[in-house]
Amino acid sequence: MRRTISDDPFFLSQLDTAFDASYAHLKTAMQGFLRGWYQDCGKLAVVDKNRAWLHAVEMLLQLAPEAKLIVCVRELGQVYGSVEAQQQRTILLDFIDHLADYDRLGRADMLFAKDRAIGSPLSALQAVLDLPLAVQQKLYVVRFEDLMARPDECMSHLYAWLGLAPFRIDPDNLRMGLRESDSHYRMKYPQRQFASIRAPQPHAIPPRIQQQIESAYGWFYEMYYPRVAAKG
Repeated sequence: MRRTISDDPFFLSQLDTAFDASYAHLKTAMQGFLRGWYQDCGKLAVVDKNRAWLHAVEMLLQLAPEAKLIVCVRELGQVYGSVEAQQQRTILLDFIDHLADYDRLGRADMLFAKDRAIGSPLSALQAVLDLPLAVQQKLYVVRFEDLMARPDECMSHLYAWLGLAPFRIDPDNLRMGLRESDSHYRMKYPQRQFASIRAPQPHAIPPRIQQQIESAYGWFYEMYYPRVAAKG
């Protein structure tokens, strides 16, 4: 929406003669779209599961100052390993961005590029370091491994940070949601759901690829996996 309006000649001409009023109209229109999308929710809080918000967190807070972002991170070698394991299960299908014909190291390089599936959200996460402290305080980072090992503790802390009433989850009886469309991404990033929390089996990562990941993303390991960084 922002890109479309910013390219519209008629709207741009309004900025020349009535910037404050036109800009205010744009802001209220975008706020109306954002809030109108969830007008029938009827809940105290809404979860919008879209990693693109991290790229646009400052714009989001302009439109909805009460918004907060939850960022789930996972050890990067295992993130790559999960994608590669799915590639081997669906090896006859190509990726939407055509990575199937790369070798494993080449595919890892491409996945971590700044405009690709792993590299893009990583770039947004690294950019958080440049944000004002007031914006950074709107972000809550939880490690996937901690969530798997201590779900009750992690979720209790998260609810408290969100300012919501305590709510105890049952890790062995989770409510299933609507199934999402995995075919759009050629079945490479499946969003399977399970009725209970099950920590995945660790993926075996080639040492050369693991070392390259840890070397290239030292900042990530120092912030979220300091024991790995110290070992490295």
